[in-house]
Amino acid sequence: MFNGAGAIKDMPRLERPREKLMRYGPDKLSVEELLAIIIRTGRKGESALEVSAKIMKRFTAEGLPKLTHTDLKSQPGIGPVKACELLACFELGRRLINGKKASIYLKPKDIWEDLRDIRDQKKEHFVVFYLDTRNQEIKREIISIGCLNANLVHPREVFEPAVKNLAASLIVAHNHPSGNLEPSQEDIDLTKRLAGAGKLLGIELLDHVIVSKDGFSSFKEKGLI
Repeated sequence: MFNGAGAIKDMPRLERPREKLMRYGPDKLSVEELLAIIIRTGRKGESALEVSAKIMKRFTAEGLPKLTHTDLKSQPGIGPVKACELLACFELGRRLINGKKASIYLKPKDIWEDLRDIRDQKKEHFVVFYLDTRNQEIKREIISIGCLNANLVHPREVFEPAVKNLAASLIVAHNHPSGNLEPSQEDIDLTKRLAGAGKLLGIELLDHVIVSKDGFSSFKEKGLI
């Protein structure tokens, strides 16, 4: 992490972000250094690395993709143009990630780790992972956002993207805002409907995973699928 040691031009040449990137590749740079390359110039008395470090301290790496133009523009050293450039980079990265096949899902813990964005939500989020024949993700989609204790999901909404994306199987998951990981009767009934619809279409429902901030439970491991 950058320690605020002064202007970039005063740093040893091979420690400067651009030079490091060219010599070692972008994967060897910290998030702060990558941001500094995009920001390019700092402001009076503050280098691009120092501006970048303050952005990271204020928003954190996890918060960067959620920032708005107003958020960025409010940061000293980031004007309207730089804010647009940063947002464009974040959006490009998001689209490229969403457009490629991601992890291989073999265990409920894989699902739990992926669902950091919904674990502690106050409403139930019902998510479907569409997988190929190797259990590799083709697409992940939030099908519905329900109220605190109910989430209405129709099989059509789940399997239409599966057919469209040529999925071989799928895993469904949702969060329990209460933190209770035991499936409700509604959860069990929905899982049976989805499993039945999957059999008709030849698209297997591999598991239904309930997640919370602190843990997860698997219908497959409980013998409910």
